[in-house]
Amino acid sequence: MGAAVETVDRTAFVDWLQRIGDSALILGHRVSEWCGHSPALEEDIALANQALDLIGQCQLWLGLAAEVEGKGRTADQMAYLRDVAAFRNALLVERPNGDFGQTLMRQFLFDAWHIELLRALRSSLDPRVAEIAAKAEKEVAYHLERSAELVIRLGDGTAESHERMERALALLFPYTGELFMDDDVDRAVAAAGIGPLPSSLKPAWEQTVRAVLAEATLTWPGEVYQHKGGKKGVHSEYLGYILAEMQFLQRAYPGATW
Repeated sequence: MGAAVETVDRTAFVDWLQRIGDSALILGHRVSEWCGHSPALEEDIALANQALDLIGQCQLWLGLAAEVEGKGRTADQMAYLRDVAAFRNALLVERPNGDFGQTLMRQFLFDAWHIELLRALRSSLDPRVAEIAAKAEKEVAYHLERSAELVIRLGDGTAESHERMERALALLFPYTGELFMDDDVDRAVAAAGIGPLPSSLKPAWEQTVRAVLAEATLTWPGEVYQHKGGKKGVHSEYLGYILAEMQFLQRAYPGATW
């Protein structure tokens, strides 16, 4: 690690890397649940590809976390051998898929944040963080373009699609605030020049979300109660079900390889 990066607490750095990697992993798993169940063949393929992108990004982030940790773990072990309380993903990504509109709204709200994070991380003083961010940004730019376009199409579509998108927005918006809450881990990483403070990403995110919602004829929710806890390992009941399915093979057959 570079001199500036050496100034950050190793535990904080690992925790921060897990936050990014875990969010990509859990959302990737959620999106993959649509495989074979999407409303159209094109959407089935597109969602499957997005899930693969996110899980690929997760492998890079958790791989780096394992390296920084220095305990001999791998990205796979971090993904499959941690319990719920050890995960650091945002609560937004563990929310159920619901209908197609709800899935798209969750994706859009996350994508609009994700792209701003990755753009900021391209200037990270840790060259490995900057390298991963540069690669992931290209994929996430497409994710955002696609999710924004579909939110607009459905929001400004039929009466039923509009109503469903309004319901999805009202349901999911209270989970976005956590993405911009600074804590000691964020401040330590920012002080070392590795990543931005989450709060610094909110203006650009809000500008993107407001513009898309306006074009989609959807109502900006405004200041509403915001859930939090995922960054600290406090999760909803949904994450336990996700891990029970995702980790089953490794738990049932420890150390199994292909």
